[in-house]
Formats: sequence, structure tokens, C-alpha cells
Amino acid sequence: MARHSFRGLRDFLQPRHVPSPYLKFDRKSGDKFAALQSLMLVREYRESDLEQLRAIHTRQGFDYALPDLSNPLFVTKKILADDDTIVGAALLRLTAEAYLLLDPRAGTPRQRWQWLLALHHATEQDAWQRGLEDVHAWLPPPIAGKFGKRLACLGWQRDDTWTPFCRKLNTPRTKD
Repeated sequence: MARHSFRGLRDFLQPRHVPSPYLKFDRKSGDKFAALQSLMLVREYRESDLEQLRAIHTRQGFDYALPDLSNPLFVTKKILADDDTIVGAALLRLTAEAYLLLDPRAGTPRQRWQWLLALHHATEQDAWQRGLEDVHAWLPPPIAGKFGKRLACLGWQRDDTWTPFCRKLNTPRTKD
């Protein structure tokens, strides 16, 4: 009885319009997505894909402009296609995460502020010359309020509009 119930639950949770091979785990390779990749084509972006991506972006209804995919900061542009129809894309744009290491025991508060300004200016120019368009900083809670105000004075913007997520990358498995 329990086995039958589990199967019923699995069938209920599995969407009817998605063939079961899409959801299977490939035990040979250990790859959860091997079956999906064998049925759908994941390929590099081509300029001819842009109109379909614009249409998908519009249908999603999010309040942001489709980014310029010719920007060299887009280092990964993967397209998921079923025959000639694009059903999705994954795009990765380079950005930077800022870290500040400033000895809290060195100098006076005013001197540390001046040092911060010097580092800020030099780092901003270097990032711009390297072609970066933005820099992000995640502040530890104990300093977020006070130091966040200082960053705001330097033109930084707090952005709580979107919920950030992070994915730590592991060494990819190689196929034998």
C-alpha cells in the first residue's frame, strides 16, 4: 500500500506535459540533468536568437530592460532550444564584489576615512578601466547601518528591490 501511495504521489507531482526522462537521474554519469540535455539542445547564443529572447523577456513581465547581450561582460550566454524554438537562456554578466580591509587600530577615525576615500577612488577607476559596470558590497550586520551611510555618501545605493542568491561553484564532473 505504501509503495502504491508513493507512486501515486510521484505521478501527481510530475507534470503531465513533461516526459519522465526529463526528470530522471542518470545513474551512469551521476548527472541529474543528463536526460534533459539529451532531449533539449543547450548551445551557445547567436545574434539571430535575439528576437526570440526579446519575446521571452517580454512574456516574463519583469520590470527591467533586456540587457545588451553584445556587451563583452556577458561571458556566458547559453540557449535552451527545442528544435528551432528557444525556450530559455542563461546569461552571466561579470560584476565585482568589494572587500575592504582597513586596520581599525591604525590612525584616527578621520585618517581612516581619508584612507578609505583614497582606496575608493583608486579602486573605482581601476574597475572602470577593466570594463566593469558595477560593484557590489555585502556589509556585515554589525556595521551595515553606520558604514552603509558612509557608502551612500560615496554614491553607493542600497538595493533591496531584488532578493540576492549565491551559488558556490564546484569543480565540474568530467565524463569518463
